[in-house]
Amino acid sequence: MKRLLTAIFVVVAAMSLSSCSYNSIVKMDEESKAKWGTVQSQYQRRADLIPNLVSTVKGVANFEKSTLTAVTEARAKATSIQVDPTKLTPETVQKYQEAQGQLSTALGRLLVASENYPNLKANENFTALQAQLEGTENRISVARIDFNNSVQQYNSKIREFPANLTAKMFGFVPKGYFQADAASQAAPKVSF
Repeated sequence: MKRLLTAIFVVVAAMSLSSCSYNSIVKMDEESKAKWGTVQSQYQRRADLIPNLVSTVKGVANFEKSTLTAVTEARAKATSIQVDPTKLTPETVQKYQEAQGQLSTALGRLLVASENYPNLKANENFTALQAQLEGTENRISVARIDFNNSVQQYNSKIREFPANLTAKMFGFVPKGYFQADAASQAAPKVSF
C-alpha cells in the first residue's frame, strides 16, 4: 500500500511540475543553448577562414604588416575565449562579444586597406575568401538574432506566473543577450 501511495505521489508531482511549466522551461533552456552553439559555430567558421585570407594577402601583396598582425592577434584572442552554454550570463556573453568585436574591427581594417592594392583585389583567391567572410558575417548576424530570440522566450517564460515559481525552485536564471557594440551606434562616415 505504501508503494502504491508513493507511486501515485510521484505521478501527481510529475504532472504538477509539467503544469507549472517545468518541461517548457527545460525545452527553452536547451533551445537557447543550441542557438548559442550555432553562434559559436559561425564565429569558428570565420576564425577558420582568417588564416587562409591572411596567407592569400601575404602571397599577393607586400601588405601592411601591422594590419595583418592585428588580424592574427584578434583571431587568437577571439578563439581563446570559450563560454559554457550552461553559464550564459550577461557578463560572459559580453566578454565573448568584446573579443569577437575586436576581430571584426581588425577584419574591417584589412578589407579597407586592401582597396589600396589592385593586384590583391584582382586575385581570385582573395575575392573568393572575401565573399566567404561576407557570407559568414551574415550568418553570424542571423545566428545572433536567433539566439537573442530564444533567450527572450526563455527569460520571459521564467518570469511568468506560475512558471517563475518552478524556475526559482529548480535554479533557472536569466540568460544574457548579444548586444550591439557602443561604437556601432554612430553611423559610419563614407567619403569618396
